[in-house]
Amino acid sequence: MQVQVTDYEKLGAFYLGRGYDAEARAVTDDLMMYDSRDLVTHGVVLGMTGSGKTGLCLALLEEAAMDNIPAIIIDPKGDIANLLLTFPGLTGEEFQPWVNEEDAVRKGISVTEHAAQTAAMWKQGLAQWGQGAERIQQFRDKVEVNIFTPGSKAGIAVSILSTLAVPPFEILDDGELLGERVECTVRSLLGLIGKDEAAQQQEGILLSVILQTCWQKGEDVSLETLIRSIQKPPFDKVGVVDVESFFPSKERQELALQFNHVIAAPGFAQWLEGVPLDISAMLTAPSGKPRLSIFSIAHLGDEERMFFVSLLLNQVLGWMRMQSGTTSLRALLYMDEIFGYLPPTANPPSKRPMMTLLKQSRAFGLGCLLATQNPADLDYKALSNIGTWFLGRLQTERDQMRVLDGLEGAASAQNVAFDRNAVGALLAGLENRVFLMNNVHDGEPSLFHVRWVMSYLRGPLTRKEIKTLMDPKRGTFGGGAAVAATEPKNPMSMPGMSRDVERAVARPMLGAGVEERFLAHSGEVEGLTYRPHLWRSAEVHFLHRKGGVEGSRSVSLVNPILEESIAWDEVVQVPVTSGNVLTDAASGIGFSALPGYAMNGQSYAQATEDFKEWLYRQERAEIFQYEELDAYSQWGELESEFRARLAHQVREKRDIEVQKIRAAAVQKFNAMQARLVTAEGQLARQKSEATSAKMQAGVSIITGVLGALLGGSKRGGIMGKLSKGKAVISSASGAFRQGQDVTLAEEKVATIGGEMDALHRETDEKIAFLTSSFDPVTVPLTKEVLKPTRADVDVKSVCLLWLPYDDDGKPAWN
Repeated sequence: MQVQVTDYEKLGAFYLGRGYDAEARAVTDDLMMYDSRDLVTHGVVLGMTGSGKTGLCLALLEEAAMDNIPAIIIDPKGDIANLLLTFPGLTGEEFQPWVNEEDAVRKGISVTEHAAQTAAMWKQGLAQWGQGAERIQQFRDKVEVNIFTPGSKAGIAVSILSTLAVPPFEILDDGELLGERVECTVRSLLGLIGKDEAAQQQEGILLSVILQTCWQKGEDVSLETLIRSIQKPPFDKVGVVDVESFFPSKERQELALQFNHVIAAPGFAQWLEGVPLDISAMLTAPSGKPRLSIFSIAHLGDEERMFFVSLLLNQVLGWMRMQSGTTSLRALLYMDEIFGYLPPTANPPSKRPMMTLLKQSRAFGLGCLLATQNPADLDYKALSNIGTWFLGRLQTERDQMRVLDGLEGAASAQNVAFDRNAVGALLAGLENRVFLMNNVHDGEPSLFHVRWVMSYLRGPLTRKEIKTLMDPKRGTFGGGAAVAATEPKNPMSMPGMSRDVERAVARPMLGAGVEERFLAHSGEVEGLTYRPHLWRSAEVHFLHRKGGVEGSRSVSLVNPILEESIAWDEVVQVPVTSGNVLTDAASGIGFSALPGYAMNGQSYAQATEDFKEWLYRQERAEIFQYEELDAYSQWGELESEFRARLAHQVREKRDIEVQKIRAAAVQKFNAMQARLVTAEGQLARQKSEATSAKMQAGVSIITGVLGALLGGSKRGGIMGKLSKGKAVISSASGAFRQGQDVTLAEEKVATIGGEMDALHRETDEKIAFLTSSFDPVTVPLTKEVLKPTRADVDVKSVCLLWLPYDDDGKPAWN
């Protein structure tokens, strides 16, 4: 059978290959089309090296991309980076930089010839499965593929600092979720210094209390602040015991030094550089195009891998909590080799978030796909939460028994029938690239041969090869080289102000009604001077009733107070938080002169009114609208997130419509099938009766002829002969009528068959029409500008703020 694009390019269906006949050891004509919604209940791929496991997983990722579904991909070996090796031209020139030169030497041909042969082989392989250059180009156009390399600049560098930032409100507001985030983060941190087993000991408890205390105050945590907090905790007691009794300062100092050794180690600075670990941005480009984000960790050591994977899984978990519920596939989380991260007995930092994802992510449309060589690598409790098992050739009979045990347990947990003997017989005879799929959504297991993938299976890529691939793409995330993700740097001294500031002998006296605040200083107080500034803060509320959009924006402005007036055009970037703004001055810091107008309370009252009016006239917010669906972006939602949400809403509606179309078609088809069975029965009966009538007519004719030739009884005479002639004619007429009945019955059968073919075509056309109805990347969006009312502007404070500077006019705060 020659496969056509229209045969497999179906809505919400993944083209994985074709059926396989185990007895004949041959590929059948049946296409293996996997419903994307089935992956919401997760999947696992089991198979030894050489079984075709990587090819199947790449095929699944390619099909997800073709259906605009993004993915987070954890790649411990470097194989999945092959998704970037797609060559629409299918020419030797495209393949040549990536073919193995040693293979060419062994064959006794040049690299150019080897590349040409490889390109020809790939072109032929794709053609055998009904694919070509056009589909490769579509794949490249539909999805953006990027490789991230934590701790390295080979790919796009990733900063781990964002993973220690304050979790989203959805997690902070849920005590159980916050506890999970704290515990997993602590396990990751302790694993980095080789103390994962200490998570429930005093080290782990201290770190947990530090994280929880800082996060509940709204304060992000960096490794530097973590070390300082270990040395001097921001609390007095742990539980009901004082800090010193619970964890003496000498022992805390040793723990702090262990983390300091990690930070001071050569190369660790690269962990702090790069793009933030923002899952939303990793899944969707600003244009709305889905992304396949590959996290290559082959270059890391075991402890570093565990540290990063557990942090990444926690970030995915946090992103998931902020999504709405759905039954359609929203995104994929794929891990190429799960060995060591979800073991049946041990409890590494990665296990808890992975188990939580397997248990809960289906409700949010996040499908998890795991792969491994050995079924013993996976916790059976995790396997019971997986709905689709892709089973390739296994190493030993013992592995097959373990798989059968796992399948039987999973089937029992999900109340699904399981034929152990039948599945065992199929497992025993699997060949390369042939997989047994056991899907709880299907009636029985099925065998299939994996299709030829569009990506060139080059094998694991080196860091140099990853750099070659990613150098042209680094601008995708913030432009150019990796951006340092360290703590905000202090601004330089304010332009327009003299470095030689007159220092007042005493703190200036203020009039009634003047509120005064002081920014906390850093370092020693020697040589520091407070300079006066006007601090204005407000909350501006926005509302769009039709779109159901509502939100608030905080505005905080700090302007220098000069001798003649306020420097309105000069805004000082100050990290003003509840933790670093004090109500009293620090001892030992002097004051610069304060102009008379800044001592008068009436000046601040006027500044408050002017600030309120200015915000009313200047503050605006923008939201996006998609007019065709009358849909609006949510407050703070990026264009890429809105486009991704639109795509998912359309996908949900599309899935429902497709299900309705298929259900209606099945009902009609069943009715036609019943009519066809009746018509075929009538045809068989008419044929039988026609045959009988023909035989009877033949006997009558032969009898008449013999009678005429041989003569008959004289008693009959001519009247007898006439009577016999009439009987012969009657038999012949009956046979003729029976023949007509057969023709009519055959026409009825053919008519019903034509109606069934027409129903198939009509159903395919309706579904095909839905496929091309929406493109999340190019759909036109409009912007709506939101304006506040005067009542929506809430001025929180307008006060005098003193900022500390050193003798060189440089800021002296963190």
